[in-house]
Amino acid sequence: MLKLNRNELYDKIYACWLGKNIGGTLGAPFEGKKKVIDCDGFTTEPGNPLPNDDLDLQLVWLKAVREVGIRNLNANILGTYWLEYIVPCWNEYGIAKANMKNGLMPPIAGQYDNVWKHSNGAWIRTEIWANLFPADVEMAVRYAFEDACVDHGVGDGTHAAIFVAAMESAAFVVNDLRELIKIGLSNIPADCRFAHYINTAVECYDAGLTWLEARNKLTDMALADPELGWFQAPTNVGYAIIGLLYGEGDFKESMLIACRCGDDTDCSCATVGSILGIMHGTAIIPEDWKAYIGDTIVTKCINIPSAASNRYYYTVPKTCTEFTDYIIDTLPLTLRSRVIQITEGDTELDEAVTQQFYGDKLDLTHKPEYFTVHESPLLKVVVEYDSAPVIEPMEEKTIRLTVRNLLPSQRILTCRWILPEGWKVEGRRTIPINRRVMVAGPAKEAEYRITAGEQVEACNRLVVELTCDGQHDVMYIPVVLLG
Repeated sequence: MLKLNRNELYDKIYACWLGKNIGGTLGAPFEGKKKVIDCDGFTTEPGNPLPNDDLDLQLVWLKAVREVGIRNLNANILGTYWLEYIVPCWNEYGIAKANMKNGLMPPIAGQYDNVWKHSNGAWIRTEIWANLFPADVEMAVRYAFEDACVDHGVGDGTHAAIFVAAMESAAFVVNDLRELIKIGLSNIPADCRFAHYINTAVECYDAGLTWLEARNKLTDMALADPELGWFQAPTNVGYAIIGLLYGEGDFKESMLIACRCGDDTDCSCATVGSILGIMHGTAIIPEDWKAYIGDTIVTKCINIPSAASNRYYYTVPKTCTEFTDYIIDTLPLTLRSRVIQITEGDTELDEAVTQQFYGDKLDLTHKPEYFTVHESPLLKVVVEYDSAPVIEPMEEKTIRLTVRNLLPSQRILTCRWILPEGWKVEGRRTIPINRRVMVAGPAKEAEYRITAGEQVEACNRLVVELTCDGQHDVMYIPVVLLG
C-alpha cells in the first residue's frame, strides 16, 4: 500500500495545473512555427493566462467523472461528452466527431480515415487521469487510453497519451526523471514508432549532443516519415522530453528549451510545466512566473450550459485552486483504497506497489486496427472488423466476436443478428447463430461473414443480440458499416 500525505498531494495537484497554465501561456504565441524559436519569457500581458484546449477538455472529463462515475466511464461515454460539450472541429477532433456523428464508435471513430491519429490532441489532456489516480499508474493509463482512442484510435497519439499519463501518475511519488521516462516507455509497445522517438531524445542527451542537435534530429526523422511531418505526437512529446532533460530540473530553463524547439509549443511547454509541478510541487515554480500568470483558468473550447438552461448544471472550475479542490473532492470515488490511501501523516512508499508502475498493462501490441468493446454485468464482448468499416453493395465483410463471461457461473448464450433488409450473415466457429452455446472459463470466439444486400445506406447498423438463459439482461451490440 502507498500512503500519500494530504497536504503534499494537494500541493502537487495544484502545481500541476499552475505549471500547465504557465506553459500553455508561454508557448501559445509560438504555436505552429516550424523553426527554432527565440523565446526568453512571456510575450503576453501579465495576469492574463491564455485559453488552451489542453486544459479545457480536462474540465469536461472531470464533469463526466462526477456525473457518470469513474467505474462506468469508457470511450463511448467520453465520445458522447465530446459531441455534447466540446466545440472545436479541427484536425483529429473534427474527424473523430464526424465519424461518431456518422455512427462509428470509439476507438474506430479515432482510427478510421484519420490522418491526424498520430497528432497531439490526446497526450496534452492526460493530467486529469494522473490527478484522479495519483501513484496508480495502471488506472491512469487505462483511462488515458479510453480518452485518447476516441480521436486517435490506436495511433501514435494514443501511445503518447499512455506514456505521458504513466509518467505523470508515477511522478506523485517518483522524483527521478529518468525513472519516470522508463516507466512511461514500459507501458507502451517497445517497438512502436513513438517509443523510438523518445529513446532517440534520451540517447542524444546521453551522447552529449546539444538540445538543438537533439531537436533537429527528431525533426529530421519526422519530416522523412510520410505519416508524420509537423504537429505530431512523436516529435512534440520528444521536444517536451528534451526540455525536461536539458533543463536539468530548472523550471524556467526546461520550459524555455521546450518552447525553443518550436512546433506545437503550447502543448510541449504545458506538459513540461505539469510534470515538474507534480514531481516537486509549487516549490519549483518561480514566484515571478506564478505572479505573472495568476490563478485564473480561461476557457475557449467548451460549451457548458448555464443553470437556467440545464438542470444538470455544472460549474466549470475558473481557477487552478478550484480545479484542485474539485479533484480532491473526487478522489474518494477514484482511489483504490487497498492500493492508495490519503493520510494526514507522512507519505509512505511500498516498493512492491511502485514496481507495478512498470509494464504494458493494456497489451497494445495485440490491439486490432478496427475494434469496439462492449460490457454488461455478465459479459465483455470485443467486436473486431477485418478491415475498415466500409462496405459496398453485395460485398462481404468478416466480423469477429470475442465473448468473455465476467461472472463465475456458466452461461448458456444465444446469438442473433438483426440485419438490414436483403443482407445475409453466415456464422463460423464457436458461437453459432440462433443456437445455444455454453460460455464458461476462457473467452469464446466466433467469426461471421456479412454479405451486403443490393441496397447500402450511408450508415448501415447491424445489431448482435446476446441473451443468456436464466438472465434478464440482454446485450444489443451495434456493428456499423459505412456505405
